Amino acid sequence: MPELEKSSRGTWNTKLGFILAAAGSAVGLGNIWGFPTQVADNGGAAFILIYLVCCLVVGFPVMIAEFTIGRRTQKNPVGAFKALGKGFLAPLIGYWGVLCGVMILSFYLVISGWTLGYVLEEVFYFFGHESIASTLGDLGHGLKNAVFSVIFMLLTVLIITGGVSQGIERATKALMPILLILLIALIVYIFTLDGSMEGLIMYINPDFSTVDGDLILSALGQAFFSLSLGMGALITYGSYLNKEQNLVESAAYVTLTDVGIAFIAGLLVIPAMFVAQYGGTEIFNPETGALHSSVTLVFDVLPELFHQIGGVLGMIIGITFFILLGLAALTSSISLLEVPVSYVIDEFNVRRKKAAWGVGSLVAIIAIIISFDISLIDYFVYIFNEIGLPLGGLMICLFLGYFWKAENALLEIEQGFEGVESHWFAKVWTFFIRYICPVLIGLVLITTIYNIIS
Repeated sequence: MPELEKSSRGTWNTKLGFILAAAGSAVGLGNIWGFPTQVADNGGAAFILIYLVCCLVVGFPVMIAEFTIGRRTQKNPVGAFKALGKGFLAPLIGYWGVLCGVMILSFYLVISGWTLGYVLEEVFYFFGHESIASTLGDLGHGLKNAVFSVIFMLLTVLIITGGVSQGIERATKALMPILLILLIALIVYIFTLDGSMEGLIMYINPDFSTVDGDLILSALGQAFFSLSLGMGALITYGSYLNKEQNLVESAAYVTLTDVGIAFIAGLLVIPAMFVAQYGGTEIFNPETGALHSSVTLVFDVLPELFHQIGGVLGMIIGITFFILLGLAALTSSISLLEVPVSYVIDEFNVRRKKAAWGVGSLVAIIAIIISFDISLIDYFVYIFNEIGLPLGGLMICLFLGYFWKAENALLEIEQGFEGVESHWFAKVWTFFIRYICPVLIGLVLITTIYNIIS
């Protein structure tokens, strides 16, 4: 095995700081809007149970793999696979992760910018400036999209330039508790409104008659995407870990935090949808009978609900909700940007500040292009999110299981988890990473490509 150099890169100050940062990477807009819609359209709590199983069966083992590769090498995804593999093929896994991170961030900035726009939309609507509010709520307004995308990137870059402990860790230790407090506060208020109980019943009532192969694959795909796997973010975050940290325990905390916040978000979004319906707003597609798309629900239906509430209270609730979305987006954009920034720092020996502003500027330019043609988002989602992430995860599993070897990974996990090689976990995790995870991820990948083509 190649000799690995000791890195002088940044490290996490605390175990809690790392867990919150990694959980923040996983907790994004998909948890707040995507997961609740999936639940509502796929048997309520039946989908939640299957999603939880998928997170534990696939997400948890792959997350451990990414943390292990990162900490063993103390390098970015490209450098990590260069260090552990032989030849030119292994680094391609890392390059693919960096590319996916850059391209996902480019359209993620546009969507994140919408949340900032809607914060102001609520203010201008309250003060009677409906034409300005309409412009701020126009998702296809190119100039407005570009401005808010750049603002969001500036926020992300400013955090990244602070480094691992003073930038990323400090920011996520503040952002994650605020995000949770806002979620709970909004849930408490929504439950006081007419119609919310109907939404709650739909959300928590399991309908197992809807469970089929498509639902299971949908839950598996949602689990994989929501945990931020396959794009090198968790390899990068793992590279800043010290050797005393228990990787298995950390991955468990991150997985459960992500699942927990997704579930809590559902307690807000689905009841809020039914409150809006109670007030006369259409939430179901009249042709299919399914809930409207996530984008329609969040950026059309919910603002209408806040306007129905009206007055200062309606404005405050609306602002709070979109700030919540913005915080969720920011915790993810931080990790997305850190992947290419880490690559530039490690591979080209560039100072962090210069790397952050350079990479951030490049991604912002792509985001500006997308801002003026938001139909590009669909193409980017198909290529880099729906195909790119499972492909990256599949390559990571195959690389660790058959090339670097799970036995070598366990030697790294041993540091922080004494006696792991003789523990039952070692055999179970090795079996899953070699066989179960590649097969299930492969099924998601094949099904996704088939659905896109057909």
